[in-house]
Amino acid sequence: MDQLRAMRVYAQVVDAGSFTGAADKLDLAPAVVTRLVADLEAHLGARLLNRTTRSLALTQAGERYLERVQRILADVEDAETAANLETAEPRGVVRVLASPAIATHQLAKHIPKLRTQFPKLTIELTVQNSVETVDDSHDISILTLMRPLQTGNFVARLLAQSEMIACASPQYLDVRGRPQKPVDLLSHEWLLPFAPDGNKETTFEHCPLSTGKSQKSVTLPQPAMALSTTHLDTLFHAAIAGMGITAVPTFLADEALASGQLERVIPDWRIKTLWIYAAMPTRMHVPARTRVFIEFLLKTFGGAARDPWLVAPNCQVAASAPNPALKSTRKSSRKAA
Repeated sequence: MDQLRAMRVYAQVVDAGSFTGAADKLDLAPAVVTRLVADLEAHLGARLLNRTTRSLALTQAGERYLERVQRILADVEDAETAANLETAEPRGVVRVLASPAIATHQLAKHIPKLRTQFPKLTIELTVQNSVETVDDSHDISILTLMRPLQTGNFVARLLAQSEMIACASPQYLDVRGRPQKPVDLLSHEWLLPFAPDGNKETTFEHCPLSTGKSQKSVTLPQPAMALSTTHLDTLFHAAIAGMGITAVPTFLADEALASGQLERVIPDWRIKTLWIYAAMPTRMHVPARTRVFIEFLLKTFGGAARDPWLVAPNCQVAASAPNPALKSTRKSSRKAA
């Protein structure tokens, strides 16, 4: 009996909840799966699973054995990964979860560089409007949070910060005037992200270049908005079209600001700071393909508590930050942007 193979089959049967499901995932005949588990039980002299016509249940011995099997299989895979890092080019599918704005304005233009370096990698990108925490079905979840990450049942690396700033097209500002302070925005057309919590106020934080640490803030009531949506790209393009003043993150607006399509409004003020992380489910090993993707993201975005997309020098964030590598056992409830 190939004991390691039998252990893998046993773990897959438990994970799938049936011999047929395990056979499908392993591309084996159901009879082969059944025989391997029976051989394993005979070798151990203990029943691992109680079988009924509709379900499987772990015995007490099977539960204890599964814990050790999972550790052994993780160690084996970790050893194989370490060997592959030295002898083989990273290959295979990296499953990535990201918000539409990150996917469209950042990943789409940077991934080609990664593929040039590692042509045997395939990126499977899932775009989801709100990425609040790690999705276990993905290798990497790119989180965009409103505050620093403190806890989570995953491993996370800080990629960067991004300021949420006010922008408008030069054409709109030529007609309606350029605000000098937050209160001036009340006489303008606003294009703001929809607030699902019903918040009807917007707080601006003063961050002049001369000090960088001003604690002054101004909270404005929200006037009737010209456009409100959870889709940041819609606000972004509406602002370029001259519809009004919007609030978008610098990672989305950087190229439009540099090209002159958008102009930063009240540049000594920011609305909030976003924290961007690459997070993975907690596990003992990281495949080579996932490791090189994480390292690429860190190199591309800086891996520090600063905003690499800020076109104007104002509002730079000091480089102090929590430990960028986080690992814990309790799930985070941080709200995503």
